[in-house]
Amino acid sequence: MFGEDSLEQLSAVEGKRVLIITDPVVSKLGMLELVVNELKKEPRVIEVFDQVEPEPSFENVEKVATAASRFQPDLIVALGGGSCIDAAKAAWVLYERPDLKVDAVSPLTKLDLRKKAILAAIPTTAGTGSDATWVAMLTDRAQNMKLDYFASRELVPDYSILDPRFVLKLPREATAYTGLDALDQAIEAYVNQWRNDFTDGLALRSIQILFEFLPKAFDNPDDLHARQKTQNASTMSGLAFSNSQVGLAHATGHALGTIFHMAHGLAVGISNPYVIQFSSRDAAQLYSDVAHVIGIKEESAQKATDMLVESIKRLMGHLKTPLSLRGAGISQSAFEQNMDGLIEQTNRSTCTFVNPRVPDVEEIRKLFVCMYEGKPVDF
Repeated sequence: MFGEDSLEQLSAVEGKRVLIITDPVVSKLGMLELVVNELKKEPRVIEVFDQVEPEPSFENVEKVATAASRFQPDLIVALGGGSCIDAAKAAWVLYERPDLKVDAVSPLTKLDLRKKAILAAIPTTAGTGSDATWVAMLTDRAQNMKLDYFASRELVPDYSILDPRFVLKLPREATAYTGLDALDQAIEAYVNQWRNDFTDGLALRSIQILFEFLPKAFDNPDDLHARQKTQNASTMSGLAFSNSQVGLAHATGHALGTIFHMAHGLAVGISNPYVIQFSSRDAAQLYSDVAHVIGIKEESAQKATDMLVESIKRLMGHLKTPLSLRGAGISQSAFEQNMDGLIEQTNRSTCTFVNPRVPDVEEIRKLFVCMYEGKPVDF
């Protein structure tokens, strides 16, 4: 469900006991009140859990699941960005299947969800696409790494409500970072090894929309049309990559986010141009397709790819986003001290192995050096 006032559809969703899962920021911005008021149009008992952490940990998800088990909802509403929606997905699994541990869930696990509750997602960012995907990104604090295999086709929310009012209050920095995340998801969905005819159209149209409307949403946060367009593009990118995959920029981005606690969109946004340069040796024609849909008229696939990289960098400049890890404030000493961890996490990420060009360990190291120093990838 999408469009202005699409929240009104929530009152028709079945459920007598509703658990709203959100975070402290969203709960204070007036959005929670809008959702509660809509739900109260029908007789319901409503409970709120508003302590979801950024990049939710196993422990945080278990707290949400405990709240769900105590309240026994038949409708779970995830209100927030990717972290809230991912936490809600994971907690939903533990609520329905208390016999499972977080790290025991994989795409091969039969979950049998929806015996206790259904899930509705209301995104308040235009970036992750988690409202349309079957994966939840969680943080394993003990291992200091992202868990990227908590996934099941059963995790796709039953309802996704894209009401642009919920992204109007998104700060400019978050608008930039989440928009760059959506852009990278769409690009990687189009070029990865699992791409297919069904996801190609979603990915390319998402890219077109983001290049046109993300700067407008950044420049004028009250532009409801631009907000709606970027919100639509985010969900389209989620539909695209959840039915194909992402790639190396997400693998490096996850590692950077875990080790340096960078915002996810910033981490993948910085990674994206360097990964395109690295991958273009084996996928220049695919990247040139992307270049063409944003208006680049160049017949040479490699030249078009180079121009695509420059276009992304210009977009990042418009969004006041750093173009290198050094520019993002990571010190030389911290970068060098954590290089082994960055390489290890990237190398074992499931995203790495479906990239159009799969790097070896030395290539991952060299790629991170280029990302840190802002140098072109020429290997």
